Amino acid sequence: MPFTVPALAAAGPQAPLESTTIERRDPRPHDVVIDIAYTGICHTDLALLRNHWREGIFPMVPGHEITGTVAASGSAVTRHSAGDRVGVGCYVDSCRECENCLAGEPQHCRRGEVITFGSRDYDGELTYGGYSTRIVVDENYVVRIPDGLPLDAAAPLLCGGITMYNPLRRWHAGPGKKVAIVGLGGLGHLGVKLAHALGAEVTVLGRSTAKREDSLCFGADHYVSTAEPGGLQDLASAFDLIVSTAAADVDVEAYLGLLRLDGVLVLAGVGTEPISLHGGLLNQGRRVVTSTKNGSIAQTQEMLDFCAGHGIVAEIEKITAAQTDKALDRLHNGDVRYRFVIDASTFPAQA
Repeated sequence: MPFTVPALAAAGPQAPLESTTIERRDPRPHDVVIDIAYTGICHTDLALLRNHWREGIFPMVPGHEITGTVAASGSAVTRHSAGDRVGVGCYVDSCRECENCLAGEPQHCRRGEVITFGSRDYDGELTYGGYSTRIVVDENYVVRIPDGLPLDAAAPLLCGGITMYNPLRRWHAGPGKKVAIVGLGGLGHLGVKLAHALGAEVTVLGRSTAKREDSLCFGADHYVSTAEPGGLQDLASAFDLIVSTAAADVDVEAYLGLLRLDGVLVLAGVGTEPISLHGGLLNQGRRVVTSTKNGSIAQTQEMLDFCAGHGIVAEIEKITAAQTDKALDRLHNGDVRYRFVIDASTFPAQA
């Protein structure tokens, strides 16, 4: 039978989050029921709650950086057992039939993957995310959290971590490669840690010197303030790979000038404004401009195992459920170092 659980939901765009209960589906044979321990707060939550990108589907229960333990499993489940430490990321289903799904890239499902919240599954039911105490997910879209990772600091890896790991692996960050991370926020600080662990020489490009010390502590070899005299001018043809985490005011042409032969600029931040550039900047040095999304379930598991092996977790500030609206406002104002994580044990008990 379906069951109800406590949650935080917004009734419409710009509406505050309010305590409520939501209905989770009756577990199917391949479903696992997860007791949520922690849920990270992502910029995507903010963007969809406040309609920064597109019209959202309401009522909305955000959250797609979910960690917890398996409470129960369906009769056909083979991947996870009761008590297992698990996680759920950005999507909870895909068609499993298109060429991209069959190639192991369900995040690029041709039919459209089912997003963890603010979406509709293939039966037309609205998906509710991790700002709640339990969730029901098909076992094929659930990952294992290694014992070496704490559930709270691992939660942001389910979106922020894989969003950075994917392009770093795709474009071969490693020994002998020079990588620049633009911005040291929720995505950027994880990108620095991952690129360093992969063996690359890492430079952080920031707008001020405020996060220089943090950058070096996270593993950066260099920090450059783009506002300082000289700024980017001293870095012409310096990098093999640049990953920009900025969502707005990205000077694409300036960053292209920092790339070596066959260098790649990855736009990991999601903005709302179109970008423009002169085509000559691409054929000069065979430069590439691309973007990134998140990653497959297999690559997400690979990333988690890599993080466990290298001691990589997010820098977090734990909050209670009652503090979530204030945390979203702080996130909007850039007032977090570096990710908020909701402690699910602080949700009001179900009436």
